[in-house]
Amino acid sequence: MFVFRDSYQHSVAAAVSRIAATAVSFVLCLAFLPFHVWALAVLTGLSVLVVDLTGRPGDAVTAAITTAVVLVAPAVSPQHAWQQPILRLADTVVGVVIGVAAAWLGLRVTRQRAGGEPATGGEPAVR
Repeated sequence: MFVFRDSYQHSVAAAVSRIAATAVSFVLCLAFLPFHVWALAVLTGLSVLVVDLTGRPGDAVTAAITTAVVLVAPAVSPQHAWQQPILRLADTVVGVVIGVAAAWLGLRVTRQRAGGEPATGGEPAVR
């Protein structure tokens, strides 16, 4: 639901934000697994710094939260800790695809009901 917004453009922007933040977290966390308390603090701060330096300061909170989740999950269940960043990246990609598709579908349905462009993508309906 993170990427489903009031317009398709806002949904796509949220999707890009989510993917960018998760990608930063993915790279950082794979480098520093297994879990250490110091790594949680360092990598959370580093993820904020990386997205800020890449010109996406609005993604800092998402990157920090994603990093914390990816690092804490292996602490709870340390078997196969290296899988956590991969699983978080995969579930983010699936969620983004579903959210953007839902936004696109919602836009098509509301346009059709409002008498605008039909869902088939053809010419506007004749009244």
